[in-house]
Amino acid sequence: MTSDQAILFGILGGVFVLLIWGRWRYDVVAFSALVACVIAGVVPADKAFSGFGHPATVVIALVLIVSRGLSASGVIELVASWVIKSSRALFAHIGIMAMLAAVLSAVMNNVAALALLMPVDLQAARSAKRSAALSLMPLSFASILGGMVTLIGTPPNIVVAAYRGDSLGEPFRMFDFTPVGLSLAIIGVIFVALIGWRLIPKSAGLKGSNDTLLHVEDYVAELQVSEGGTAIGMTWTQVRAVVEEADGQLLGLVRKGARIPVYGDYTKLETDDLIIVQAGPSELDMIGGKLGLRYPEEWQAEDVLHGGQLQLAEVVLPEGALATGRTAVGLNVGPLSSVRLLGLSRQGRGVRERVRHVRFEAGDILLLLGSKTALPEAITQLGALQLARRGLQVIRREKAGLAVALFAAAILAASTGWVYLPVALAAVVVAYLAFGVVPPSEVYTSIEWPVIILLGAMIPIGAALEQSGGTSVIANGIVSLSEGYAPWAVLTILMVVTMTLSDVMNNTATAVIAAPIAVEIATKLNVNPDPFLMAVAVAASCAFLTPIGHKNNLLILGPGGYRFGDYWRMGLPLELLIVAAGVPLLLLFWPM
Repeated sequence: MTSDQAILFGILGGVFVLLIWGRWRYDVVAFSALVACVIAGVVPADKAFSGFGHPATVVIALVLIVSRGLSASGVIELVASWVIKSSRALFAHIGIMAMLAAVLSAVMNNVAALALLMPVDLQAARSAKRSAALSLMPLSFASILGGMVTLIGTPPNIVVAAYRGDSLGEPFRMFDFTPVGLSLAIIGVIFVALIGWRLIPKSAGLKGSNDTLLHVEDYVAELQVSEGGTAIGMTWTQVRAVVEEADGQLLGLVRKGARIPVYGDYTKLETDDLIIVQAGPSELDMIGGKLGLRYPEEWQAEDVLHGGQLQLAEVVLPEGALATGRTAVGLNVGPLSSVRLLGLSRQGRGVRERVRHVRFEAGDILLLLGSKTALPEAITQLGALQLARRGLQVIRREKAGLAVALFAAAILAASTGWVYLPVALAAVVVAYLAFGVVPPSEVYTSIEWPVIILLGAMIPIGAALEQSGGTSVIANGIVSLSEGYAPWAVLTILMVVTMTLSDVMNNTATAVIAAPIAVEIATKLNVNPDPFLMAVAVAASCAFLTPIGHKNNLLILGPGGYRFGDYWRMGLPLELLIVAAGVPLLLLFWPM
């Protein structure tokens, strides 16, 4: 082993330990490792920041912006309203939600897909009076499975495709992942819908977030009847039925600035009428979607009802959020100074004593109260995700068709080879900005910068490991340990090792490290490297044993009231199933 190899292995070993420890954010760990490698001379100074301009990094950033456009236009809300009914049997609800999550994750970032569907699932659980723990974990796992279907579904696919282009001259294309990924997604979704959810411990979610958040009244809000909206001409009785079906309460009607009496079937809604509703954030969003209502552009100078200007928001802190590791007191600056923290829930345990002095952790659920102007800015500053479906975000539903059409055109152009994928996605982003699908103010907040930093830092380190011969050392070790085994057995070992790493490390970092090893192993065995690269893509994505292996698992930790050890009960059988089915599928579609 050379000195460069020893330095790189030492630094990567430190990265591995720090990521498992979890005290430092993964992007800080990766960037610190990059600086250490440059100082040690194992990464050339002129290549130190080459990863930030790498196609994989650019594609991931663009996919996140496109995902924001699809959600902001109400596309996902529309699809969910067609297929989701809380009255369905639990196994049927899980099956439909899992299938929808997998489909959405195939065409957008899987973390974004879960963030959009999780509030729908929570609302269904509340309506059915059951624990959300029974359905949130299947939903998370299904969104992870769906990400394997296309190039843009999950970062490991993008990393592996880009590495193939660097090492073999041609990257994987958009749908090269589909034969294996789709097959495994179908198998996985069937498992979580029929068997997997039954393996979740009965104790999970018994003290979930729905019960431990402080019990406060739903907030009062005004919704305006849009021109051409479905509510125009509806009677008050019909409107009341829609509102009550969404667990809301209809309080009054304002017309031309004055509150007017209503008379059941005789009062009909007109354009620009204001409906006064008392409901929770997700219920209010549901009412607006069904009736074609919107938030008024100009709120009344004098509130029709006391407290109408104050709004509530339930938000969850994802991994890497700015607020993690800090207290509400320490964050009492800027927009946050005018927002009040009412309650906090942590993994199903309510935290009510001196809540403003509790240090936030990833997965915490915060209950916030603030004005309609300060609250969205505060949520963005916290780096939080709202549990209410897009909560305070004004959904531009009239842009839904345009958003889908532009995205579909870009995917078609990229998949046929007419336009390079990063260029096609960049064109979609420009079009979304030009047509107002994504406001300029939301472009940079759409990007998950810790992931970009992680990838930009790890790519030069991975390249240095390969150029120094470090990947050959690892590949030789695996081949030596499996000496005499058939190539398919070595493929299985690589898949298991990669999947195990992904359970305790970030899946993107795992793919960066494992992809060069896969090519080295194939070279040693003198076989086609494609099945080995595909095995890395699949295995790096499938992190089901712990909440830290994948962002989606961490995102449901608080809302589902799960414990750290709850995941493996469904996750271990699913990982074994993926390996058992994945190896034959890889050999079928990507022969050696």
